[in-house]
Amino acid sequence: MHFGDALTAATKEKSPVCVGLDPNVSKLPEGVSPDAEGMLTFCKGIVDAVKDVAACVKPQMAYFEQLGWEGMRAFWETCAYAKQQGLLVIADGKRNDIGSTCDAYAQAYLNELSPIDALTVSPYLGTDGINPFVERAVKNDKGIFVLIKTSNPSSGELQDLPCGDEVVHEHMAQIVEAIAAQNCGPESHLSCIGAVVGATYPEEMKYLRTLMPHVPILIPGYGAQGGGAADTVGGFIPDGTGAIVNSSRGIIFASSGSDWKEAAQKAATDMAADLASALQ
Repeated sequence: MHFGDALTAATKEKSPVCVGLDPNVSKLPEGVSPDAEGMLTFCKGIVDAVKDVAACVKPQMAYFEQLGWEGMRAFWETCAYAKQQGLLVIADGKRNDIGSTCDAYAQAYLNELSPIDALTVSPYLGTDGINPFVERAVKNDKGIFVLIKTSNPSSGELQDLPCGDEVVHEHMAQIVEAIAAQNCGPESHLSCIGAVVGATYPEEMKYLRTLMPHVPILIPGYGAQGGGAADTVGGFIPDGTGAIVNSSRGIIFASSGSDWKEAAQKAATDMAADLASALQ
């Protein structure tokens, strides 16, 4: 299924909650070993806890990569397990390059057999750092999320710089929309080409949504980073679809005790209710 359609269906069936899998080994809960095996146990437990309420999970590759090949084995097994449990899987690697190297990244993560449904992509090498990902996504019913206005405090050092009559992130949004509009799903009319816009910048998000009507938006920054449900509303389209909202620490580390799975399930359920209330 086209990624834009699959994402829309998942958010309608469950919720727009995206659970960030950030398995920092120094924060793993009671009874979970601080190594790659424990990381995998933890991620599978979180998947089991949230699979009935969340549309997708977003494994943060940095936490897996820091444990070398064993960590990357845990990453791929986590992605495969989440996919088996009916979740969409967004690999958060913020990949970017040009030419054959970019094509190799695209093939690595967005090939037809990969359990990964989408990949985050940095656009700041220009369109030749995006196009190979677009080509693979379109060919293999995958998706990408291009960084537009990120949730971190210093994002404006580059993304808010003036660029003619606009700023850099607005210009980038228009580039992404032009690509996205050519690759929309037949049911949702949303693209397989998405954007990342932080909940910590709600006013910018409202305007960016007008610039990107065909683009699904991945919204980080909810919860621990300071964004609330009301701050995410501008990223949705009028029917309440078109966006997913990520929470990592607020869900996966809701408890450090033996009840960590139950606490994660409750946190995800509470988040879904919070977003539903704001969208009404």
